[in-house]
Amino acid sequence: MNVFWFIPTHGDSRYLGTSEGARAADLAYFQQVATAADTLGYEGVLLPTGRSCEDAWVVASSLIAATRRLKFLVAIRPGLSSPGLSARMAATFDRLSNGRLLINVVTGGDQVELEGDGFFADHDTRYEITDEFLHIWRRLLAASHTNEAVDFIGKHLVSRGGKALYPPVQHPHPPLWFGGSSPAAHTIAGEHIDTYLTWGEPPEAVAKKIADIRKRAAEHGRTIRFGIRLHVIVRETEEEAWADAERLISRLDDETVARAQAAFGKMDSEGQRRMAALHGGKRGTRKELEVYPNLWAGVGLVRGGAGTALVGNPEQVAARMKEYADLGIGTFILSGYPHLEESYRFAELVFPLLPGRQAKRADGPLSGPFGEVVGNQYLPRASQS
Repeated sequence: MNVFWFIPTHGDSRYLGTSEGARAADLAYFQQVATAADTLGYEGVLLPTGRSCEDAWVVASSLIAATRRLKFLVAIRPGLSSPGLSARMAATFDRLSNGRLLINVVTGGDQVELEGDGFFADHDTRYEITDEFLHIWRRLLAASHTNEAVDFIGKHLVSRGGKALYPPVQHPHPPLWFGGSSPAAHTIAGEHIDTYLTWGEPPEAVAKKIADIRKRAAEHGRTIRFGIRLHVIVRETEEEAWADAERLISRLDDETVARAQAAFGKMDSEGQRRMAALHGGKRGTRKELEVYPNLWAGVGLVRGGAGTALVGNPEQVAARMKEYADLGIGTFILSGYPHLEESYRFAELVFPLLPGRQAKRADGPLSGPFGEVVGNQYLPRASQS
């Protein structure tokens, strides 16, 4: 069970939808979160993409030297950049990080944002472009190991004599990750993708996605891995966790929720539509927003993309994760508010309950105090309660 964390390049706060309790989204803070994830034993971090975020490639590059083992899941954007440029960027990052790059293929579902960036294409055309982009991108990096040129003529994209002269560390290329809920997205996943990501829907819906994508991958003679993107609010007791979930949205007003939902409603993303359907665009009671045991849709009231959180005590959160794992989910990409503190809470409370995980540093045995020394002479021991 691989667990990733998240670099909050679009901001971080104690209260959603308000600047109250917010903190500066700057390099120092990103380094704090990345260093925490690296030393606590998270496998990697996801960096978001879009006009509401700092650029993912620039931020990820700035974090290479601040970390030792952490992998970086960074987006490429078909239609916004060329396959050749994206391939060279990926190869360079992979070499400089010594093989710590993972690629998140983002087709995009916000047409207003895409047109603002100069990319004019409807939903299905964007996926046609993504398909051709990946044919070129994959061939360029595979051919870089043998210094061969790539020719490709598609409906939307063309490569004549394309080359990536300097190969990536990972062979044939850094692994491809991808999320999307429409049939067009599932087709892309089946043919090209190494790990398919779903947002945090109830297990029954996730199981249907997994079955469909496995079938599509098998048609190409491929197997595929699966991951899920969730927020998490874990506390020592269930009561504390739900109180903090309610506190997270306690500063929201109806106008802020309505504005956010109106913006999301203009998107042509099937995944965003499915997230919105879980909460209906209205603030509600815990009973109304808990769409499955310990799965809470409150985050999606004002946050686009991943809108659900696992909420509960350590045993409950671990149980839900194991339930998803039994469906075939191998990677959990998590985040929390604020991200620095929640990374520690999750590692300390839940890692010990997950297979192969522990609440210790990732870089070997501890060399100093693990907990505060008692009475200036006794090492601390496990809880006596």
